[in-house]
Amino acid sequence: MEPIIIVLIILVVLVFIALIKTIQVIPQASAAIVERFGRYTRTLNAGLNIVVPFIDSIRNRIDLREQVVPFPPQPVITQDNLVVNIDTVIYYQVTDARAATYEVASYIQAIEQLTVTTLRNIIGGMDLERTLTSREEINAALRGVLDEATGKWGIRVNRVELKAIEPPTSIQDSMEKQMRADRDKRAAILQAEGVRQSQILTAEGEKQSSILRAEGEAKAAALRAEGEAQAIRVVFESIHAGDPDQKLLSYQYLQMLPKIAEGDANKLWIVPSEIGDALKGLGGALGNFTPPTGGGSIPKPSTPKHETPPIDD
Repeated sequence: MEPIIIVLIILVVLVFIALIKTIQVIPQASAAIVERFGRYTRTLNAGLNIVVPFIDSIRNRIDLREQVVPFPPQPVITQDNLVVNIDTVIYYQVTDARAATYEVASYIQAIEQLTVTTLRNIIGGMDLERTLTSREEINAALRGVLDEATGKWGIRVNRVELKAIEPPTSIQDSMEKQMRADRDKRAAILQAEGVRQSQILTAEGEKQSSILRAEGEAKAAALRAEGEAQAIRVVFESIHAGDPDQKLLSYQYLQMLPKIAEGDANKLWIVPSEIGDALKGLGGALGNFTPPTGGGSIPKPSTPKHETPPIDD
């Protein structure tokens, strides 16, 4: 009985293993390549799949999600014979599991080597300055070449990014010095522009102040002139309202003569013609003085000289 039990146990184990090999569960966003006697049969998609045990075998399981692969720094020579190290990152996705399995032995290694050679071709036609400032151009050119080459491998390259472009140490020092000089230059220009703007604003303020001051002085002078004209008008009206006689006017003229003669530089008096008419009323009080008619000049009275009396012997 014991051998029969052992045989039954072996059969049960074989059946269990056959069931396990028969039922294949493929995760979502994955695919499996099935071979029968070493020949490709079909591709298993996500879900529950049935295969023939001990006849069909799973050759490869492939992840269909987008993958990110960073590549180590690669030395590349620019057009001006400078060596730069470039780090790249590739975003790719397997679109055909069969082609990715049978068309290329290792698609990751193939993509890496293709990226290195393409970078050398692209960077070899650029100088250092253009290399540092043309990341988008390099990315687009690299992606175009990779996408065209990997299409037959069942792989689609979605994005290519350059993580870092490291020039030689001596070039980095020179670039830092140049950047520092540019920053100092921009700072000096901004400071000079600020000083110039400040001077312009100050001059504009002084100009506006002078204009306002002149306008104020002009308005003040106009107001003063208007006030004086008003005062003269009031005095004139008051004089005419009082109806002064000729004697009062002559007396006022005589009071103004000393003020006209003030100062040592006045050697000659200019007597208006109207003063003759004013002095007619005072002719009798002044003796034989005859006022000039028609205007004229009266010499300024000189100071009488004191004569020295003769000394008797």
